[in-house]
Amino acid sequence: MKKILVTGALGQIGSELVMKLRNEYGRDQVIATDIRKLDNHVTNCGPFETLDVTDSQKMFELAKKYEVDTIMHLAALLSATAEKKPLLAWNLNMGGLINALEVARELQCQFFTPSSIGAFGPSTPKDQTPQDTIQRPITMYGVNKVSGELLCDYYFHKFGVDTRGVRFPGLISYVTPPGGGTTDYAVEIYYDAVKKGQYTSFIGQGTYMDMMYMPDALQAIIQLMEADGSQLQHRNAFNITAMSVAPETIATEIRKHIPHFKLQYDVDPVRQSIAESWPNSIDCAVAQKEWGFQPQYDLAKMTKDMLQKLQEGTREAV
Repeated sequence: MKKILVTGALGQIGSELVMKLRNEYGRDQVIATDIRKLDNHVTNCGPFETLDVTDSQKMFELAKKYEVDTIMHLAALLSATAEKKPLLAWNLNMGGLINALEVARELQCQFFTPSSIGAFGPSTPKDQTPQDTIQRPITMYGVNKVSGELLCDYYFHKFGVDTRGVRFPGLISYVTPPGGGTTDYAVEIYYDAVKKGQYTSFIGQGTYMDMMYMPDALQAIIQLMEADGSQLQHRNAFNITAMSVAPETIATEIRKHIPHFKLQYDVDPVRQSIAESWPNSIDCAVAQKEWGFQPQYDLAKMTKDMLQKLQEGTREAV
């Protein structure tokens, strides 16, 4: 990777990935794009362009203008939001993806887009879900992700586009607020622990899902993109994870640092049904074998760092 175009650069992953890429490859080598422009570190410390990913012509023009060799396509509507607006989700998630793939094909760019544990469904094996297994999701977001995995495989086999991707679990970050995902409770619980000393979870007790701390997620993207392509038998949608947790297991870990922390429940039926359709835990052995994936943060290490960073931010804001 030498010159990288990032779509959805102001989202949960993009806002942190852009900064890491600029640190790794140089600030002028990473062109951040999003449908809106905010006054923040992403837009102010390097090239930024407004881009609606459903506008294929503008995407092509920007990629050509900056002579990019890599496209990281992150723009998407997330799971809970997509269930409320399924047609918009299909048009944005799939329309944007095929536009980005077409630009990558025409300009011979390396290509990354994330899939998700949302690509699995109720009939998928729930525990230690294997890399290759049945995928029959019951959400529009999941349908988009399975379709995207297949589309990326198609562009690799049909056109030789160097497509790569991972199936992200829930991502936890102290930098960017949640953006409409089913796993967002695992981010909100830390924010509320620091601000209020309590949290009301919209996901029920005993509901296990895979999670990962954002620094591990960002490193996984770069590691996969830098990996030797000849060693990648799967290329797209590698299972990756760092931990399998339920709300009460996170709360137990938080109490080691904030003993008075209280957890309550007010279950959201929509997001709960989505969560129950996903695996309890997934197997990432294939990613470990093919490109050396190895997360650095478990629940204890992540919780300590998360709370420390949020508490520092609270003190600075006072």
